Amino acid sequence: MLNLLFVESSLELVPRKIARHPSVTRNAQREGKNPEGVLLDRSLHHHAMLNLPEAEKRGRPDIIHFCLLEALGSPLNKSGKLKLLVHTLNSDLLEVSPELRLPRDCYRFRSLIEQLFAVKRVPPEGTPLITFSRKSLSDVKADVHPSRTVALTSHGRARKLNNLCMDLAAETNPLVLIGAYPNGPMREETLKEADEAVSIYPEALEAWVVTSRLIYEYEKATGLE
Repeated sequence: MLNLLFVESSLELVPRKIARHPSVTRNAQREGKNPEGVLLDRSLHHHAMLNLPEAEKRGRPDIIHFCLLEALGSPLNKSGKLKLLVHTLNSDLLEVSPELRLPRDCYRFRSLIEQLFAVKRVPPEGTPLITFSRKSLSDVKADVHPSRTVALTSHGRARKLNNLCMDLAAETNPLVLIGAYPNGPMREETLKEADEAVSIYPEALEAWVVTSRLIYEYEKATGLE
């Protein structure tokens, strides 16, 4: 089983301090929603976000959307050997069922996540496919109880991904951290949770590219290709 934890994910509702900004209210009114109940989105709320702390990391729900689509559609997930968790910049935790069929359309994805933030589970009744809670990263890691934790970051030690995945395949319960945000290094408190920080390419890669490459190499290392 590979535990894949997306960290510092750029996924949150519009903060109260900018909920009355014109770029926020116009969009909310157009969609018939409460401004504080819509996802923060750089493409819609850029001017409102300029003075937010860590603004460069925020307002990109599309990143985790793409990452989850890559992961959920993989043979590794379909074989029941992948556990997916999403931890946000605000310490929200999303636990994702391997049976989730995520909308391909970005608008429908945003609506799904807005519902999740509102009622803490999707669907609201029956067996949940995504659940929402508040939890620190250290507590999430303690729940997983990994045999080894690796953070994939362009600021880590250079390693070949196939060699890394061979090592991960030999572990009993490996955990890999991937930053699901647009820019900047991982926070120090995030890196402290890893046994090793690894760079798999000389330049920074998009999070969904890292996700797909990691899963494919892990499948090869475990004989699942």
